[in-house]
Amino acid sequence: MLSTLEKIMELQNEESQQVESTQADAPFHNRTDVTRLQNAAESIRTEIRKIVVGQKSMVDLLIAAVLADGHVLIEGVPGIAKTLTAKLLARTLDVGFQRIQFTPDLMPSDVLGTSVFNPKSVEFEFRQGPIFSHLILIDEINRAPAKTQAALFEVMEERQVTIDGTTYPMDRPFLVVATQNPIDQEGTYRLPEAQLDRFLFKIEVEYPTLEEESQILMEFHARKNFNDLSAIQPMISGADIAEFQAAVRSLHIDENLLNYIAQIVGNTRSHKGLFLGASPRASIGIMTAAKAFAAMNGRDFVTPEDIKDVAPHILRHRILLTPEKEMEGVTTADIVRQIIEKIEVPR
Repeated sequence: MLSTLEKIMELQNEESQQVESTQADAPFHNRTDVTRLQNAAESIRTEIRKIVVGQKSMVDLLIAAVLADGHVLIEGVPGIAKTLTAKLLARTLDVGFQRIQFTPDLMPSDVLGTSVFNPKSVEFEFRQGPIFSHLILIDEINRAPAKTQAALFEVMEERQVTIDGTTYPMDRPFLVVATQNPIDQEGTYRLPEAQLDRFLFKIEVEYPTLEEESQILMEFHARKNFNDLSAIQPMISGADIAEFQAAVRSLHIDENLLNYIAQIVGNTRSHKGLFLGASPRASIGIMTAAKAFAAMNGRDFVTPEDIKDVAPHILRHRILLTPEKEMEGVTTADIVRQIIEKIEVPR
């Protein structure tokens, strides 16, 4: 009797091993097909590369922001293609585009719009400002005073504008790409924390390498010292963006990775070198941006590497150093790096 039981158990083990072997050998099929999204992201990169040399990280983060439905703040010294790249991104998207140059005398009505009296109808009519579009490029955002900065709070977070008691919803997609120069002090205003928290990413753009600068010169010379933006073609429509954003939201993320994100953000609130930690909006931003990066790489699931890639760009502008750390020359990026390195990566 015992011999018979042992044979049955052996047969069951063999069948189980055969099933596991078959599953291991079978090709992996994504639960959500992100092939079209991945191809669209690559086509946008290709179009932008027709004019911009290098800056791969900035381009990838801008595409991820579109997919994650988040705003972007680009910071860097003048002349490193911040505004140019944003304009090229706008041309690859078949949606409305407006550029607003922020200046010290800019008023909220210059951005949002204002009510104008119509003598024919004997009524006030609302005239929309340039913020009523799909992709908004705000150049030198830190040059406008606090009153104008505050006017952006509602539209960036809630995608709506309230004027004279009437609420006007924004058409989707709605994305703000803002630039600022970290060097200028004269005629600039520090962005309030409440506004910084509304940006999904803060992209810090570096100088090009020697090889990239040589390539910039050669390509600009070949174009007869002229950047022809008309050479950039629209790659995706507003309907495509809505479809891709829905696909990103549906991507799988393991519960262990959600806890990993919560640990990273939670540690910013207890770190001795930080005066202000990140908000829950940062946790949601990391999760959504990690999904966007996964989709751009052809995966329908998030990995720890996706989280580690996006976390510094989401956290660096949401945390404040203590005065002691500032005097030591420590940066927020250094603190974020320390936090990520100390937390065990889930497997």
